[in-house]
Amino acid sequence: MEKGYKTYTVEEAKRKMEQFCAYQERCHEEVVQKLRGMRMIPEAIDAVMGHLIEHKFINEERFARSFARGKFRIKQWGKKRIVLELKARGISKYNIDSALQEINPDEYLETFYALAQKQWEATREANLQKKKKKVGDFLLRKGFESNLVFDELARIASN
Repeated sequence: MEKGYKTYTVEEAKRKMEQFCAYQERCHEEVVQKLRGMRMIPEAIDAVMGHLIEHKFINEERFARSFARGKFRIKQWGKKRIVLELKARGISKYNIDSALQEINPDEYLETFYALAQKQWEATREANLQKKKKKVGDFLLRKGFESNLVFDELARIASN
C-alpha cells in the first residue's frame, strides 16, 4: 500500500460524491475523474456512478443546460465556444442541442452587438485593418459565428 493516499469504501465515496455533485452541476466525466483521483477501482466507480444517476445527483442534460446558460450570461461566450466545451466534456449531441435552447436568440444578438461595440471602443489601434483584426479575433475566441463577426466589423468600421 502506498503511503499518503486515503482509501475510501464505496459508501464513503458515494457520500463524498453526493456532496461534490450537490455543490454544483457536474458532468459524468468530471465525477469519473474525481473518483479515479480517489484511487477507486473501476467496479467501485460504476457502483458510485449508478447511485449518483439513480438519485439524480448527476444528469447530463441538466448539466449541459446549466453550463450553456452560465457561460453565456456570465462569461458572454458564443454558441460555438459553448458547443466545443460541451463536446470536450463528452456531452451528447442531443444534450448540446437541448442546452443551446437555453439561449434566447434576441438576448444572444444583443449581447454580441454590445460586446463587439465595447471591444471596438476599448481597442487602441490607429490602423483600421489591425483594429478590425484584433476585435474580430477577440469575438471569434469568445465563440461567436464568423458571419456575425465579419458583418458587425464591417458595420462598425464604416461608422
